[in-house]
Amino acid sequence: MDRLLLIDGHSVAYRAFFALPVENFSTTTGQHTNAVFGFTSMLINVLRDEQPTHVAVAFDVSRQTFRTTEYAEYKGNRSKSPAEFTGQISLIKDVLQALGIPAFEKEGFEADDIIGTLTTQAKAAGMEVLICSGDRDAFQLVTDTTTILYPRKGVSDLVRMTPVAVEEKYGVTPEHYPDLAALVGETSDNLPGVPGVGPKTAAKWINGYGTLDALVADVENIPGKAGESLRDHLDDVLRNRRINALVCDLDLPAGPAELGFSTEWNRDAIHEVFDALEFSALRERLFDYLGGGDESVTAEAAVDVQTTVVASGGLAAWLKEHADGTPMGLEVTGVTAPVGARAEGLAIATASGPAAWVSVEGLDPSDDTALAAWLADPAQPKVLHDAKGQAHALAAQGWPVAGVAADTALATYLVKPDQRAYDLADLSVRYLHRELVSSGDDSGQLSFDDDGGADVAVQRARAALDLWAVLEPELESLASLDLLRDVELPLVDVLLRMEAVGVAIDTDHLDTLHAEFTDRMLAAAQDAYDVIGKEVNLGSPKQLQVVLFDELGMPKTKRTKTGYTTDAESLQSLFAKTEHPFLQHLLAHRDVTRLRQTVEGLQKTVAPDGRIHTTYFQTIAATGRLSSADPNLQNIPIRTESGRRIREAFTVGDGFETLLTADYSQIEMRIMAHLSEDADLIEAFRSGHDFHTVMAAKVFERDPSDIDGGLRARIKAMNYGLAYGLSSYGLSQQLGISTSEAQALMDDYFETFGGVRDYLRGLVDEARSTGFTATILGRRRYLPDLLSDNRQRREMAERMALNAPIQGSAADIIKVAMLGVDRALRESGMASRMLLQVHDELVLEVAPGERDALEALVREQMAGAADLSVPLDVSVGVGPTWHDAGH
Repeated sequence: MDRLLLIDGHSVAYRAFFALPVENFSTTTGQHTNAVFGFTSMLINVLRDEQPTHVAVAFDVSRQTFRTTEYAEYKGNRSKSPAEFTGQISLIKDVLQALGIPAFEKEGFEADDIIGTLTTQAKAAGMEVLICSGDRDAFQLVTDTTTILYPRKGVSDLVRMTPVAVEEKYGVTPEHYPDLAALVGETSDNLPGVPGVGPKTAAKWINGYGTLDALVADVENIPGKAGESLRDHLDDVLRNRRINALVCDLDLPAGPAELGFSTEWNRDAIHEVFDALEFSALRERLFDYLGGGDESVTAEAAVDVQTTVVASGGLAAWLKEHADGTPMGLEVTGVTAPVGARAEGLAIATASGPAAWVSVEGLDPSDDTALAAWLADPAQPKVLHDAKGQAHALAAQGWPVAGVAADTALATYLVKPDQRAYDLADLSVRYLHRELVSSGDDSGQLSFDDDGGADVAVQRARAALDLWAVLEPELESLASLDLLRDVELPLVDVLLRMEAVGVAIDTDHLDTLHAEFTDRMLAAAQDAYDVIGKEVNLGSPKQLQVVLFDELGMPKTKRTKTGYTTDAESLQSLFAKTEHPFLQHLLAHRDVTRLRQTVEGLQKTVAPDGRIHTTYFQTIAATGRLSSADPNLQNIPIRTESGRRIREAFTVGDGFETLLTADYSQIEMRIMAHLSEDADLIEAFRSGHDFHTVMAAKVFERDPSDIDGGLRARIKAMNYGLAYGLSSYGLSQQLGISTSEAQALMDDYFETFGGVRDYLRGLVDEARSTGFTATILGRRRYLPDLLSDNRQRREMAERMALNAPIQGSAADIIKVAMLGVDRALRESGMASRMLLQVHDELVLEVAPGERDALEALVREQMAGAADLSVPLDVSVGVGPTWHDAGH
């Protein structure tokens, strides 16, 4: 028998929203996803457990239906949907579309009516029906072939409501459940019942008379107070019965027979949706439970590779036979982190089939020489996935790598910059329809078990090669191939050298700071305890909620699933309102705790050579910005004196004269001037005066000498806010003014700088037309949500469209500058070296006697990294520590 699964979309989504903490489910762009996650999880479970042959989901259109026309108070007791829920229904529809599951909705009717219609049609066609809904009105549809899957707890615990189960719980058969509900009422729908009449009395009446109609016909003879109450509220009962009756004859665009469910999915569509939602675990469950979706994607689908496990002394001959100048895939196993790197094995794959596996331990001198020559030969192109880590392992063996034709992680990043991860196994499934054994972990270890390890590595090397064959034409069509070859790939070598060199650390200074911050943390905690007269866990939101809102009676903050929020922004706002000393000490405790944690993170990452070797990532930020980890150098504070003292621990190393720092001044606004071609903005830069003061003078129509610090600060906030898509609300929060004042300031600003206004407006319109934004170098960011019907998602995409070209261009320029500085250093023969890149700043270690020449070199390369209509101003400082070299 065919089995039709029908799901009440809104009902299940709403239950999922309240079952899962909203604060625990959101994307990196800020989109809440708890309802989507819960719904999708439930869907996967039901598809797995029930194995339906046909599936559909029904949604409500709005609260305005024929039922509210008859009874305006219908569902009138329901509060407005939480703001965090808004937008999640459209995301659920995206998931359904990717899975090929039809979604129905009909103006003027509810999801239950659609379900009632499809159920009626399915029963007539001899189908079994399963209905997943938290709305008890659906119980009237239950028969021997129709079962309700009713969420008892959240959306994971579903109870099967059969005819027997309905009668056991409510005392009436399913067909009479709406009669009982009409008498008792339905609180959730705001339908009042007969006062004094409960389910047992109602069931007794219905079973005694057989039908509600028969009961009504004899209503004058119903004895007692219950009968009198029924007569007094008979109109309510009849109205309730009309309203809770499902419409089962709607005209729908498809019937049950057209709702066939298949796991022959569009994998690209599924990956795109699940990537955007950042549901990697759910995606794995989906493929695990439902067989992978595409039968061609199996472990047996791996290509036929003729692997030769090269014996000692045989590598030179194998390379001579197969290394013919065509691209070859390369996979290196071992430790791929900057510290402790080592190569254990190499897999080399050709496109035609032959492949080699080499154990580093078993190499003899002739193998070593042949391998080193092949790796260093730029005429022998290699394709790797995440080339930098593998290059660390090779460098540890004394084998530099040249001729890297492609890094498929970087290539995929340029095609899909908003993904969270670029794992080769996942990309192989998506692009090659080929399952791979995943390898590696966050420690930088890429090792395989001896049993089958060679085959795994070889398959990965071949996958990288085949993946590049797919990605190269795609990059070409997206005008992104030059960006890969001219910027991202050459930068791998620069970052490799920077990571290997690291930066010297004064560990004694870190120890001193740690002790000081610990003392301050404990003192701040004690001060907080003294205010309230007891000790509490200052890191526990639940305990803070009791102290702040119950005991101290402070104004309530934003309500969350776990109570009123105690996050940093809310507590700062609360302190601004109350100036309560407990909050003062609590905030001080949090600030110094973060500083202490930063110091601890640095202490843990100091290598045996006394230097910190951070790892840079090129594929994390969609805008193109570099990221770093172990430690994250972008988290080193700079806005407070205590934070800046941490930079004093970064020192010049032995044998070097000083540190030199160089960064761009107001690079985002210079890019804005170039892109917008606003004459006044360009003139402000060329004037030679303080940029923000000149801008403020133009906006407020005053002489620059009359611009005080407050006015300058307002325009400075505006200037930088534009580069981040700042809204009037965001500006008001920054400046501590009302939203209307902030909007007026923005209006005055755009009135003065019309070119900026026109550019920003045109930017969003063009992105909406093309589907992407682009930087000066052509780096694209794709924004499909610009066309979304969901206002929250659309506005978020519009903010991204505003800041992506500016932020991305700044990222491109600093990368070009790094390439220029690195190339000029090597060509000049200088011993000075580049150590760090943080935001728009470079940190270099100056060799004795090279300070002036290095400063001139850095200024020239950074200033010449882009040809803008305004000069790229470079600030330079020198000193024995990163802090001292600041400027």
